[in-house]
Amino acid sequence: MIESISVANVATYPATPESLTGLLEFNYLFGSNGTGKTTISRVIADESKHPTCFVTWKGGTKLETMVYNRDFIDRVFLQSAELPGVFTLGEKQKDTLEKIAVAKKEHDDLTVKIETLTHGLQGEDGQGGKNGELRALETELKNKCWEQKRKYDAKLQGAFGGFRGSADKFKAKVIQEIDSNKSSLLTLAELEKKAESVFGETPINEHPVADIDTDIARIIAHEKNPILKKRIIGKEDVDIAAMIKKLGNSDWVREGRSFYEVNDGTCPFCQQSTTETLAKSLNEYFDETFVKDSKSIDELVANYATDADRLQQQLASIIASQSKFLDVEKLKSEKELLTAKITLNNQRLATKKKEASQVVELESLSNILAAIKSLIVSANEKIDTHNQLVAHIEKAREELTDQVWRFVIEELKTELSSYKTEKNALDKAIASMTKQIAEATADKVKKHAEIRALEKQTTSVQPTIDAINALLAAFGFQSFKLAKAASGNSYKLIRTDGSDAKMTLSEGEKTFVTFLYFYNLLKGSESDSGMTTNRIVVFDDPVSSLDSEILFIVSSLIKGLVDDVRSKIGHIKQVFVLTHNVYFHKEVTFNTKRQKKAMNEETFWVVRKSGQCSKIEKHNSNPIKTSYDLLWSEVRREDRSNLTIQNTLRRILENYFKILGGVDSDRICELFFGKEKLICKSLFSWINDGSHFAHDDLYISIDDSMVEVYLKVFREIFKKSDHFAHYKMMMGNAFVDDEPDNPNEQDDVENALTPESTVGDLTAKK
Repeated sequence: MIESISVANVATYPATPESLTGLLEFNYLFGSNGTGKTTISRVIADESKHPTCFVTWKGGTKLETMVYNRDFIDRVFLQSAELPGVFTLGEKQKDTLEKIAVAKKEHDDLTVKIETLTHGLQGEDGQGGKNGELRALETELKNKCWEQKRKYDAKLQGAFGGFRGSADKFKAKVIQEIDSNKSSLLTLAELEKKAESVFGETPINEHPVADIDTDIARIIAHEKNPILKKRIIGKEDVDIAAMIKKLGNSDWVREGRSFYEVNDGTCPFCQQSTTETLAKSLNEYFDETFVKDSKSIDELVANYATDADRLQQQLASIIASQSKFLDVEKLKSEKELLTAKITLNNQRLATKKKEASQVVELESLSNILAAIKSLIVSANEKIDTHNQLVAHIEKAREELTDQVWRFVIEELKTELSSYKTEKNALDKAIASMTKQIAEATADKVKKHAEIRALEKQTTSVQPTIDAINALLAAFGFQSFKLAKAASGNSYKLIRTDGSDAKMTLSEGEKTFVTFLYFYNLLKGSESDSGMTTNRIVVFDDPVSSLDSEILFIVSSLIKGLVDDVRSKIGHIKQVFVLTHNVYFHKEVTFNTKRQKKAMNEETFWVVRKSGQCSKIEKHNSNPIKTSYDLLWSEVRREDRSNLTIQNTLRRILENYFKILGGVDSDRICELFFGKEKLICKSLFSWINDGSHFAHDDLYISIDDSMVEVYLKVFREIFKKSDHFAHYKMMMGNAFVDDEPDNPNEQDDVENALTPESTVGDLTAKK
């Protein structure tokens, strides 16, 4: 059974879909000619020819569609000299018919099973069921995974490359990593720290910090020089040695000796001449050993200053390099302390040089230089690690990427566990239901083949000939009948003298005989099998060109078919009736059990054309009462058609005042002036000329402002003719009282003419 139909971008339907939803067993569509009814029947007949339209079938089970419209008439009646035979089941082979009935029941049970399973799998709209639950589960996990991406994307986005732009891809990657990722689990801080270098700009090799071990060794070695602790004095067995030793002024004597030597033997202190013996004693006292030791002190002072200066320059150069792996501030601090101690040591060495007899001890630089060396070693270790990273950057990135995904999986551990459990259960259910559907479908195909084989054993085209000829004779069609063609499996229409009657039939006869053919086809098939196939049927304006008597016959046949469907007799599961004929619509929809609202087995629709676009409106009750009320309903609408409103107003005036009788339209027109008088005369033109003249179907498009003028004159006609109560009654809720009440106005609605009491069903009378 069809559940919904969407029509768009075809014929007079706009690109925005017009839809029929919630369709039931019986569906009635009313609309004037040209509004778009036949388009709907064509969509049902062959959806594939209308790619912008969609038909939704219950449980996804598509039934055979049998559509009576102009296309059917052309195909059956006009395209061939003969009518295709209608095969029906014979009634004499009882055993075969019983087998067909049993097989058909099993076939239908399989259909119900497939529909039930499909509903459980897909839901009513194809978006629910187990598949819907699985989609919801996948969506829930996708959203949770995407939350992780958003949470860590700022600093770890390098690991998410290729998955950052799609939540679906990100979720798929998470699922992929669940079982395959064996990386070590790091903390977020560790991951972010590694990401700074690995996922940042592609790093380059860093030069190691200069090695100062040699400089350190040299300057440390000076601290242990034995000359620092040696008291350097002259030779002790010289005659003046005792005095110098007693006075402890060896350094003073050595310093004064340089003045003595340049003062030509005269004492630089007392200015007295001295003997050669004193000069000799002085030379002997400050012998070669003394000179050698003094030279060692001079060399120590010079070397210490040179080595200290070189070390400081080296450190300054290291600081200036601003290596990102070196604690520069700490190094600066250590260097300042080193400089202070070197300065102190230089002072002590200067003292030793001046007073060689003094014992001097230098401040040790070992601790400071050890700290400095530690800073350099630490920096070089980091640089080495960095350079190793540069050499293996791609591998490092892969490793860190795996570690990041491992971290994400751990964050989602609870959600992933729940997802896996639920998904496994849903997958098993879906697989089971899918398998059952496939098996039931295969069984259904086999059962269908079995039914076709049985049908071929007991089919005939003769019962259709007999049925159609009986109906033709019963309703007075004596001049032609249906006969079997020479082929034996098709029909021909013949006159009583045996001549071909097909091309000489009137429009009414052609329409009626084609309908009877279609009606009998519903009970059979154009081939020798398929008579028991479940199907839906569409009647699109089946009473066109028929007189009232035949119209009643057609409506009775359709109502009988509806009763069979309601009673589950036969193989028709759903009926659509589309018409523009008010009387036929009323006849075919008549049901004594219906109250005001539509019954739970039927739907009502009106197809209208607003401007150039078709519109489909659903009604909760039968929207068609009488042709007269239908005309007023067009006046009451706010979206009335400018194209047809003139003729609608004319028909109302014709129906009302012509049936009322004794109304002088000329007198009413004399009550108007100017342009309004011309409009009044044009609205009454049908009464004067008689209806159904050539101008019946004349439409003149007018704009909104002119429509308002016509409506105003139309209202005034009823008011000036003292029939305003009828106007108010027919307008109902759409009536707007824009004038003060007139106490003299006869406004008693009970005295107003009603469409039922005075006009009645005018179409039926015609």
